[in-house]
Amino acid sequence: MSIIKGDFIDNLPKVYGLYTGGFVVFILLMAILEQAGLGADIIGILFVAFTVVIYAAIGWMSRTMQVDAYYVAGRQVPAVFNGMATAADWMSGASFVAMAGGIYFGGHGYIAFVVGWTGGYVLVASLMAPYLRKFGCYTVPDFIGTRYGGNLARFLAVCVLTLASFTYVTAQINATGTIASRALGLPFEVGVWFGLLGILLCSMLGGMRAVTWTQVAQYIVLIIAYVVPVIWMSNKQGFGIIPQLAYGEAVMRLGELETLHGVGLKPTEAFAGLKALTVPHYEAGTTFEAKWKFVTLVFCMMAGTASLPHILMRYFTTPSVKAARQSVAWSLFFIFLLYFTAPALATFTKLQLLDPNLATSIIGNTIAEVNALEWIQKWSNVGFLVISDSNGDGILQINEFFMKTGIVVLATPEIAGLPYVISGLVAAGGMAAAMSTADGLLLAIANALSHDLYYKIIDPKADTKHRLIVARVLLIVIGACAAYVASMKLTSILGAVAWAFDFAMSGLFFPLVLGVWWKRANRQGAIAGMFFGLLSGTWYLYMVKWGGMDPWLYIDHLRFGIIGASVSLVAMIVVSLATAEPDEETQRMVDEVRIPKGETVLSSTH
Repeated sequence: MSIIKGDFIDNLPKVYGLYTGGFVVFILLMAILEQAGLGADIIGILFVAFTVVIYAAIGWMSRTMQVDAYYVAGRQVPAVFNGMATAADWMSGASFVAMAGGIYFGGHGYIAFVVGWTGGYVLVASLMAPYLRKFGCYTVPDFIGTRYGGNLARFLAVCVLTLASFTYVTAQINATGTIASRALGLPFEVGVWFGLLGILLCSMLGGMRAVTWTQVAQYIVLIIAYVVPVIWMSNKQGFGIIPQLAYGEAVMRLGELETLHGVGLKPTEAFAGLKALTVPHYEAGTTFEAKWKFVTLVFCMMAGTASLPHILMRYFTTPSVKAARQSVAWSLFFIFLLYFTAPALATFTKLQLLDPNLATSIIGNTIAEVNALEWIQKWSNVGFLVISDSNGDGILQINEFFMKTGIVVLATPEIAGLPYVISGLVAAGGMAAAMSTADGLLLAIANALSHDLYYKIIDPKADTKHRLIVARVLLIVIGACAAYVASMKLTSILGAVAWAFDFAMSGLFFPLVLGVWWKRANRQGAIAGMFFGLLSGTWYLYMVKWGGMDPWLYIDHLRFGIIGASVSLVAMIVVSLATAEPDEETQRMVDEVRIPKGETVLSSTH
């Protein structure tokens, strides 16, 4: 029997309640085995393998050959569970693995990612999700192609979606490679292919239906894995068991220690891909440049969130427009649980390293003592940590300890001296976060190429079987390309994610928003907006990153979406006004989309 037939939907709370209970029992079993002498490496392997096998099993049980089920999970997903799936889709390797690391090394400026990514859901709720659900499409290019008409507009939307999603998925596979390197003892270049295999097992056979139920399971794993170490550290350091509300005092203590150790005052060596602690933790920039960079990064992350096709696709799966709107609220709640915790995690982890009153502190100890620590040796062996006695005094200074940004969260349990079972749990959570987002991204690309390019443009007479075969083959090919690019380590996890958001907002933000809210927007305007927006944003990224050009108005490579989206807006308005307005039927369709009740604009079998 298919997994979502019969009373499966009605029994979702019971099913996932049992799943959560089973996962907690597994954690306790691993803790008992650790006390009995089971090695740390075996525990790490068991955690990652157990969770990946569970996800693959869900993917297998959710296999389908029905178009509606493959593309939009049969539009049966209740709001609460779609919120959990969206949160897992959203909580990528960047959020789980790199977010706290960015705050750890970059301080206050990196809070812009938290604000922007959370605030973006306000735009999703108010400008996008309910209206796209009312439209009744399968993919974002489906909306663009039907709203504006013509194959060129649909094709350009596919191009933007593919570029943004591919950039994003390489970051997720990068994260799986980082986790596999440590948890499974694999080289990074091998770890990315292991991660890809797990991702494909979850999504290839069941499409959106398999991805949805897998992502709900992955959210449960990742939120437990993220919150448990922070609560443990907070309690251990004397700040109580609600770290999100109690870490203000910890920030004050951290400020004193950073002053004591001279954070930001000492020169630092350079190691490719590794950073030392040189930025005070929560010292907000007071200059115009610092404030402007904060605001523009927030805007890019907000507009990018509201443009990302794999997120918008999730709201096509709800039973109704009302459920889509409720689903956004639940998404925001489940995302908030992690983002509210990230700054606390960065704070307590720093204290574990810097506070001499804690047994785990290493700054100020002898280099020999620090190098003898097991966790230092293991992370050094895979190239993610370096200790350099640059002044030759044999004592570890704050600017002599280098880490890869992406390992802060993964290494936190070892840094804090927690049982290794917690490290295994965090590795499983990081793998769940990266896999869940990669599932959604690969599906977004494959669905757009198979539905919008192959079926709508190349072969409109293709039957269901051929459409789904094409989608599955594309999943494998795109995933393999992404794993290859990830293995090349072109940029950091957080950097690649920021680029994805900028690509999406450059090409899609205003064509989507104006497609819903401006009846006068026409095909020529949308084509101009997507083409010139993406072209100008990509040109600016190249020139600032590799072409030697100085940034305009402090808009660097993380914020190039400001340029792309501005050009897109101007081009779309000017060209739309200079050409004929859309026909009466299209304008009526746009009016109908904004009415929250009634039937979807497109039939379910379009």
